[in-house]
Amino acid sequence: MSMQLVSVCLWILLAFVMAAFPSNDNHWRRAYILMTIGAPLLIWIAWTGHYWVAALFVAVACLVFRWPLRFLWRWMRRQVGP
Repeated sequence: MSMQLVSVCLWILLAFVMAAFPSNDNHWRRAYILMTIGAPLLIWIAWTGHYWVAALFVAVACLVFRWPLRFLWRWMRRQVGP
Protein backbone atom coordinates (compact mmCIF):
# COMPACT_ATOMS: atom_id res chain seq x y z
CA MET A 1 0.00 0.00 0.00
CA SER A 2 1.42 3.37 -0.94
CA MET A 3 2.35 5.96 1.65
CA GLN A 4 -0.07 8.42 0.04
CA LEU A 5 -3.02 6.07 0.46
CA VAL A 6 -2.06 5.42 4.08
CA SER A 7 -1.92 9.16 4.76
CA VAL A 8 -5.38 9.61 3.21
CA CYS A 9 -6.73 6.85 5.44
CA LEU A 10 -5.17 8.48 8.50
CA TRP A 11 -6.72 11.83 7.54
CA ILE A 12 -10.13 10.16 7.22
CA LEU A 13 -9.67 8.47 10.59
CA LEU A 14 -8.72 11.82 12.14
CA ALA A 15 -11.83 13.42 10.63
CA PHE A 16 -14.10 10.76 12.09
CA VAL A 17 -12.47 10.93 15.52
CA MET A 18 -12.78 14.73 15.54
CA ALA A 19 -16.44 14.51 14.56
CA ALA A 20 -17.22 12.03 17.32
CA PHE A 21 -16.71 14.54 20.12
CA PRO A 22 -19.14 17.40 20.84
CA SER A 23 -18.19 20.95 19.96
CA ASN A 24 -19.41 24.42 20.92
CA ASP A 25 -18.79 25.96 17.49
CA ASN A 26 -20.48 23.25 15.37
CA HIS A 27 -17.09 21.73 14.50
CA TRP A 28 -15.88 24.72 12.48
CA ARG A 29 -12.55 24.93 14.30
CA ARG A 30 -11.95 21.25 13.60
CA ALA A 31 -12.88 21.75 9.96
CA TYR A 32 -10.23 24.47 9.69
CA ILE A 33 -7.66 22.08 11.18
CA LEU A 34 -8.61 19.37 8.70
CA MET A 35 -8.39 21.85 5.81
CA THR A 36 -4.95 22.97 7.01
CA ILE A 37 -3.74 19.38 7.04
CA GLY A 38 -5.62 18.32 3.90
CA ALA A 39 -4.43 20.98 1.46
CA PRO A 40 -0.70 20.13 1.68
CA LEU A 41 -1.61 16.45 1.74
CA LEU A 42 -3.52 16.80 -1.53
CA ILE A 43 -0.65 18.73 -3.13
CA TRP A 44 1.83 16.07 -2.00
CA ILE A 45 -0.31 13.25 -3.37
CA ALA A 46 -0.81 14.95 -6.73
CA TRP A 47 2.88 15.94 -6.92
CA THR A 48 4.03 12.34 -6.55
CA GLY A 49 1.82 11.29 -9.45
CA HIS A 50 -0.83 9.24 -7.66
CA TYR A 51 -3.73 10.93 -9.39
CA TRP A 52 -6.32 8.27 -8.55
CA VAL A 53 -5.46 8.63 -4.84
CA ALA A 54 -5.74 12.42 -5.20
CA ALA A 55 -9.15 12.03 -6.85
CA LEU A 56 -10.23 9.67 -4.06
CA PHE A 57 -9.02 12.19 -1.48
CA VAL A 58 -10.96 15.03 -3.12
CA ALA A 59 -14.12 12.91 -3.18
CA VAL A 60 -13.77 11.98 0.48
CA ALA A 61 -12.95 15.56 1.46
CA CYS A 62 -16.12 16.74 -0.27
CA LEU A 63 -18.09 14.23 1.79
CA VAL A 64 -16.41 15.36 5.02
CA PHE A 65 -16.82 19.07 4.22
CA ARG A 66 -20.36 18.89 2.87
CA TRP A 67 -21.68 21.74 5.06
CA PRO A 68 -18.76 24.14 4.53
CA LEU A 69 -19.01 23.48 0.79
CA ARG A 70 -22.75 24.12 0.89
CA PHE A 71 -22.22 27.43 2.71
CA LEU A 72 -19.48 28.38 0.22
CA TRP A 73 -21.78 27.58 -2.70
CA ARG A 74 -24.58 29.73 -1.24
CA TRP A 75 -22.17 32.61 -0.57
CA MET A 76 -20.83 32.46 -4.14
CA ARG A 77 -24.35 32.48 -5.57
CA ARG A 78 -25.22 35.57 -3.49
CA GLN A 79 -22.08 37.32 -4.74
CA VAL A 80 -22.77 36.61 -8.41
CA GLY A 81 -26.48 37.13 -8.82
CA PRO A 82 -29.50 38.68 -7.18
